[in-house]
Amino acid sequence: MTLLANKECPVSEKTGEMKPVPDRANKITVEDVSILFGEVRALNHVSFSVKSNEILSVIGPANSGKTSFLRAMNRMNDLDIACRMTGSIRLNGQDIQKEMDAEDVRRKVTMVFALPLPLPMSIFDNVAYGPRRHGIKNKRKLAEIVEKSLKAAFLWDEVKDRLSSSGMKLSGGQQQRLCIARTLAVEPEVILYDEPCSGLDPISTAKVEDAMFELKKRYTQILVTNNVKQAARVGDRTAFFLTGELVEIGETGKIFTSPRDQRTQDYITGRFG
Repeated sequence: MTLLANKECPVSEKTGEMKPVPDRANKITVEDVSILFGEVRALNHVSFSVKSNEILSVIGPANSGKTSFLRAMNRMNDLDIACRMTGSIRLNGQDIQKEMDAEDVRRKVTMVFALPLPLPMSIFDNVAYGPRRHGIKNKRKLAEIVEKSLKAAFLWDEVKDRLSSSGMKLSGGQQQRLCIARTLAVEPEVILYDEPCSGLDPISTAKVEDAMFELKKRYTQILVTNNVKQAARVGDRTAFFLTGELVEIGETGKIFTSPRDQRTQDYITGRFG
């Protein structure tokens, strides 16, 4: 990360060394990150940044390191005792491993999974679950959060008259948007998506993508997808991973029309993967 001139750099009281000054244009900075599970290397010396309020699409074949990278972003890999990470990931200039606790990271960096996982409770309680865990008890405030979150996830109009119904009774596409609303309710800064549309029909997929476009106004988003057409539709930039390495990253239009690396061209044209 680039340092400003000495007089502009804050100095650590503990070490006397200059601290990196956050680059406000970049929400996330990944610096020389490698991830190993035992002796198996899932990610190999990866470095790049994610800009504020952008959607970054991440593509690549199976075992390319995409999900390992995504899980590192909110410290889910910490739950695997065999996992070891070197390098650093910074959120707003803070090292998420050394300068933030895991719970704070997971509140600020939330994840939507491939299979929708609504909680076995009402639609309202699904969305209110996170705020309640963070101490919000006021019914009016919770109602405001639920409505705002469901609207942002493009689901409010479909469920506003049945908020007391079970979230489990919604269609697959609605359940996925409910999960997005649930993540928004805790006011994160970054939203991670791990194949969020893999089990959805085209109409439901379009609604999830519409929500992602709308959420760009407030959030930074990272989308891991095996659907290269979706990556091309949604991503402002696209990163191509292969066997644990970042082959290239750039504006989506350039990646899909004139990639620098032949391996990228081969993948997006279906020659392998």
